[in-house]
Amino acid sequence: MTPRTPHAVLPTAPLDLGGRTALVTGAAGGIGRACALRLAAAGAKVRAVDRDRDGLDALAERTDGIEPYVLDLTDLDAAEAAAAGADVLVNNAGLQLVRPIEQFPPDVFHTVLTVMLEAPFRLIRGALPHMYEQGWGRIVNVSSVHGLRASPFKSAYVAAKHGLEGLSKTAALEGAPHGVTSNCVNPAYVRTPLVERQIADQAAAHGVPEEHVVREVLLRDSALKRLIEPDEVAEAVAYLCTPQASFMTGTSLSLDGGWTAH
Repeated sequence: MTPRTPHAVLPTAPLDLGGRTALVTGAAGGIGRACALRLAAAGAKVRAVDRDRDGLDALAERTDGIEPYVLDLTDLDAAEAAAAGADVLVNNAGLQLVRPIEQFPPDVFHTVLTVMLEAPFRLIRGALPHMYEQGWGRIVNVSSVHGLRASPFKSAYVAAKHGLEGLSKTAALEGAPHGVTSNCVNPAYVRTPLVERQIADQAAAHGVPEEHVVREVLLRDSALKRLIEPDEVAEAVAYLCTPQASFMTGTSLSLDGGWTAH
């Protein structure tokens, strides 16, 4: 486990989602869990989607207003059906494999794009009729700095995130006349189990301390030399649902510590 660098805890943005239903994918851990808790704290009924039943049950025990919804997002028809009636949609679920292109398993490439691009399309497709009918909706796609920049050995992840950026912009243009916004948030490396596993794997493979992997690999291009915390990403997601953000649509909100400032 990499050492935690303290970050300032700021007051949360004013947000009242009472009477709204929010759907969050990948909600059993990491960013998705933080988003589910944040939106529930704002009064939303949260449909927490993940294939990890135990993780969802543990999440639901934390607070009222969270409905566990066990779903494998490779079941695209079920994903679209799950989004019906959602007022807020947070597309967050993701997976990662680090390999050179010539060694990248085609079946894994297909799965990554299914979960991280095709499933968000189907979820948006399932949510839009209700959003359009009521004249209000918020779509927030948890992209990545890798939706704006590429890195070697992450062909599937980078391709999926770049595709998600385009999907989000298209949804923004189509949704604008109906009161629906669509945006991406683009964090750099977040302190999640997925990233912690990457750190441990690279440290073992290269025979170096985990702190070296964080400093010399993950944070090499970041001006801020720490991992971002899931609750920081969740607060950006929440902000995009506030009245103050009603004119923000079709954009990508970078939380990258200065990475893309280069």
